[in-house]
Amino acid sequence: MTVVERKNTRTTRREVYVDLFGPTTGDEIRLADTALRIKVTDDWSGGLSRDRRAGLPVVPAPDGKDTSDGKDDCQGEDEEKVSPLVSRSGNEMVFGGGKVIRESMGQSATPRGDGKDGPPDTVITGVVILDHWGVVKADVAIRDGRITALGKAYNPETMDKIHEGRTDWPTRVRPTDFVIGPETEVISGKGRILTAGGVDTHVHFICPEQVGEALASGVTTLIGGGTGPAEGSTATTVTPGKWHVERLFKALDDFPVNVGVLGKGSTMSRTSMLDQVKAGVIGFKIHEDWGATPQVIDACLKVCESTNVQLALHADSLNEAGFVQSTKAAFKDRPLHIFHIEGAGGGHAPDMITLCGEKNVLPASTNPTRPLTVNTVKEHIDMMMVCHHLNPELEADRAFADSRVRPSTMAAEDLLHDMGAISIMSSDAQAMGRIGEMIMRTWQTAHVMRTRYGQLREGLDAQQKQQREEADNFRARRYVAKYTINPAIAHGVDDLIGSVETGKLADLVLWEPKFFGVKPHLVLKGGQIAYAQVGDANASIPTPQPVLPRPVWGATGNAPGVNSFNFVSPQATVTAQELGINKSLYEIKDTRQVFKEHMILNNATPNIRVDPDTYEVFIEDTCISELRRRKVKQAQAEARCPQRPAPTHYASELPLAQRYFIF
Repeated sequence: MTVVERKNTRTTRREVYVDLFGPTTGDEIRLADTALRIKVTDDWSGGLSRDRRAGLPVVPAPDGKDTSDGKDDCQGEDEEKVSPLVSRSGNEMVFGGGKVIRESMGQSATPRGDGKDGPPDTVITGVVILDHWGVVKADVAIRDGRITALGKAYNPETMDKIHEGRTDWPTRVRPTDFVIGPETEVISGKGRILTAGGVDTHVHFICPEQVGEALASGVTTLIGGGTGPAEGSTATTVTPGKWHVERLFKALDDFPVNVGVLGKGSTMSRTSMLDQVKAGVIGFKIHEDWGATPQVIDACLKVCESTNVQLALHADSLNEAGFVQSTKAAFKDRPLHIFHIEGAGGGHAPDMITLCGEKNVLPASTNPTRPLTVNTVKEHIDMMMVCHHLNPELEADRAFADSRVRPSTMAAEDLLHDMGAISIMSSDAQAMGRIGEMIMRTWQTAHVMRTRYGQLREGLDAQQKQQREEADNFRARRYVAKYTINPAIAHGVDDLIGSVETGKLADLVLWEPKFFGVKPHLVLKGGQIAYAQVGDANASIPTPQPVLPRPVWGATGNAPGVNSFNFVSPQATVTAQELGINKSLYEIKDTRQVFKEHMILNNATPNIRVDPDTYEVFIEDTCISELRRRKVKQAQAEARCPQRPAPTHYASELPLAQRYFIF
């Protein structure tokens, strides 16, 4: 399409452009009512590229030459108040009456066809992608339930490619041009944010309603164990044995979520563990309520090493079989995933949190301690009594609960998340945590740290620091990774889920910025809309109240069987046909070579110490780390940088809270 430039039409002011097409390069978006803002670093959807002169966005000419004249296109306006943008594309994809995606305009006549190279089944237009790899605006192509392209949708009959030949992209994900055909559905991403579906690695499978709560919050993958509201399952994420594993697969077959089952690792029976792997578990859970001795840990890790599955550990709170050093010694440097590393959910009291600094430990939080507030401690006592079948009338049981609830370690958990030392967020659903709040609690923690300590400077380049960059892209990327890509890596499923990248399952969450982290606008499962904010079904349009998160066609009939997967070990001998289920079985990758260094943007390994009397937590700061890197002796480094305990701050007010749940 040739755009004729006229002096009175070629300039589109920023606010007008945003109204028409959504935010573009350089625009900032506030995440709901938090203090977090993200900035669009590039626009791949036909919008505006970054100006090399002063950071203002302009579009390069088709031949790659800079057509800017060096003058500001804002005419007679205060440059500080109005930042004009120049659009020489004119090909941004918008659907609707009088809009672009119509036959012989934005929509081509190219049929879908078979194979992988035809037009997509669905396109999400002009959406801001927030993922661990960056913050960009793009059109997103989905075909056969997978993401097939990120970049610019176009019609080759009327438009030119805009990304061909460019190699100077700052992100590891590169944009492409792709064709929209007559068989392509359109989802508008204008003004919205797209993230990968959440991956919850700590789910107690207690009741079916959990799945709806998870989907309504943006979680599309559930990993855990349980058989229902049995005492064993309300306390531990374990599905013990072949019979229970098979029936859990059957029970979850009609729900549009990916499922990974954890078997019981608290046993010295190698045969029992191997039988569970053959039945389809993707890992084992060792829990102190079943026994978490060093011998049990070693025996389970040996089976994990031979079967390539993961171990999830809830360690010995009472220090009955040894202290944290004994548990660490049992690891023998083998990698494993540790649940609720802070310790309130379980683990060696009071210093379980020190394992965050180990290179073979993949540490996770559960959401009830996130972030530390004025109500957190009081809530935990009652939760613990119920979940672990304690009697508040017994002194020993009260002491057990008190030893696990420590404000000082909860406060340190805030800091460790922000510095990237705790890699994963999870829920601990219905066993001290809330399945529908994993994503919300993640962003509440990020907000608290932003308001308390300001911007994460490690994510800024020299120019951004000099210009006092206000957006917090690095922190947003770090926190979104905690519930998307990192849990997927930990359990060997990151080649299928966990990020917005080509080739991956289209498990995607579309957010209105004002509801980000709280109420998704749409949840796509395997490319099909499974949950959405929808109004009264008897209304004349989809928007009349009550607007609620409701299951839609991707969550009904046989749809979950084709848009979701059950994860199993490569050593599993069971098949979907034998189980009589619709969901396909997907083999996980080897998890035995996954270490802390592989946790994206969350791989810090600080030295951590807990005072055994006061429970104060001392975290090695960057001063000591730098001196040690220069080969200064540890004692000298500590003398030059004396450690201070992590401060204990209680948040008294949080975003993403009551104002969103009045109705």
